[in-house]
Amino acid sequence: NCFWVNLPFEDEDPNPSSRKTGAGAMMRTWCSPCTSKSMGKTRNERKGIGRRIRAVQEERRSADLSAKLTLPGIRESLLRQEDSIIFGLLMRAQFQHDDVIYQPGAVPVPGFDAKGNRMSLLDYVLRETEQMHGKLRRYTSPDEHPFFPEDVPALVLPPLQYPKVLQDGSETLNINDTVKKMYTHILIQDITEPGDDNNHGSAVMEDVFCLQALSRRIHYGKFVAEAKFRDNQDIYLPLIQEQDAQGILDALTYLDQEQRVVERVRTKAAIFGRDVRPSSNSMPDPSEQADAYKIHPDKVASLYAQWVMPLTKVVQVEYLLHRLPGCSERLGESTWLKSEVAKYDGMMHITGH
Repeated sequence: NCFWVNLPFEDEDPNPSSRKTGAGAMMRTWCSPCTSKSMGKTRNERKGIGRRIRAVQEERRSADLSAKLTLPGIRESLLRQEDSIIFGLLMRAQFQHDDVIYQPGAVPVPGFDAKGNRMSLLDYVLRETEQMHGKLRRYTSPDEHPFFPEDVPALVLPPLQYPKVLQDGSETLNINDTVKKMYTHILIQDITEPGDDNNHGSAVMEDVFCLQALSRRIHYGKFVAEAKFRDNQDIYLPLIQEQDAQGILDALTYLDQEQRVVERVRTKAAIFGRDVRPSSNSMPDPSEQADAYKIHPDKVASLYAQWVMPLTKVVQVEYLLHRLPGCSERLGESTWLKSEVAKYDGMMHITGH
């Protein structure tokens, strides 16, 4: 009944301050119980080794060993999320608007909201998707946020242990209601052709993918804010102590960097949004006529410039306002956040969508 496990050399170093722990620790391979017997271990010593083996095995089962949530991995994740959003929009654009998807009661789905009203097809499919994903611990990850947080189900898989990057309670900051309004009132109008092609099931599945990708990108502002705070505490500490939301927003804003992001997104949309022509050696020009693209690159760039990045900064400011202990308002429910959300809701109304 032998089994192999790697254990650190910690127990052999008489000086605790010089021990290496964690991922950088030196490792030795033990075979227990055979090796421990051959080395003349006592019964109690063998029990101690067994406990350590079980602890290491349990830690490996329960810990997320990827580096995706560490600060150096944030930039890489943002680049990948751009690709997901652009591809998702391209997939949704192949169908017409299909307005019945977004009208409560237009499709007789077996789902009802808290007031007893029948859900829209989008809300029903989105909630059912979150039910399955929630059981598989999607929403235990600090970079995922449900659209129906009050309905997240019990886990089927045991929870993972993620590296602690954000402050405690950060999960309460969730602006998905605004994200969904932006998508259904603004974005879907711009990327789809008017009409109803009866592809409601296919279209709504793409809607769910797009919404989840946009939500993840916008709420990643928490990680961006944490990274900026750690790198520039001399700037942010006094602003946070004074609860100066505008000052924090100004400190967070780098217009040149934002413009580079917009141009990168425009270029990606130009590349991804055209049919590949092997005989052509030229790169696509985002200024080409609209019918050359599945979605014109300017529309995707506008989405980032007018909605994704501003909403990301709303998340950043709200997070930093609560970065230090002692804030009188709960994270995600501050007066400042409510006023910002109301401002964006008003912008959607003004556009006439």
